[in-house]
Amino acid sequence: MTTRMILGALAAAVLSLSPVAAQDRAKDVRQEIRKELLQLPYYSVFDFLAFKYDRGTALLMGYAYSPSLKRDAERAVKRVAGVDEVRNQIEELPPSQTDDDIRWKVYYAIYTDPFLQKYAPGGAMLWGHRHRFGGFYGMWGDGMEPAGNYPIHVIVNRGRVTLMGVVDDAGDKTIAGMKAQQVPGSFEVKNELIVERDSKKRA
Repeated sequence: MTTRMILGALAAAVLSLSPVAAQDRAKDVRQEIRKELLQLPYYSVFDFLAFKYDRGTALLMGYAYSPSLKRDAERAVKRVAGVDEVRNQIEELPPSQTDDDIRWKVYYAIYTDPFLQKYAPGGAMLWGHRHRFGGFYGMWGDGMEPAGNYPIHVIVNRGRVTLMGVVDDAGDKTIAGMKAQQVPGSFEVKNELIVERDSKKRA
């Protein structure tokens, strides 16, 4: 082996051990995980997925309304280069005609409201692509990064409604919560929407 080849091999080894290189690689893996989750065919406004990646292990969390979503999400993430293990803690929502009725009523109440129509499918970019990847996503706790195909996800579990996602300002968050509260049949409404402008101030 020539001196040039030896030096090249040593340089590559040093680069592979560089903290900066490792951080860049982890960022690439997270972006690929997000891409796989957003491409799941049955991921809807009534589901919500989030993930965390650390040194080869991907942790999946969230809520699955679609029957096969939990299993499909795990399969998709396992395909990502750099993921050695998947810990799947996605909660499957129980089937319920009552919950289905609440889901659709809340969905239409929010997405047909004159002030919130801009978030309706076709009216706004997907927030999985629109928003920054950085500390903004960590606001969900413990470094979890949400990946959503709708600005406002409607999660219903045994009559309890949770709104999750990202809106432009505090007024939109308030209106969304009010529209959900006006739907009859639910026991409670939790408004966990994140305000994008507030998140930028904290960044």
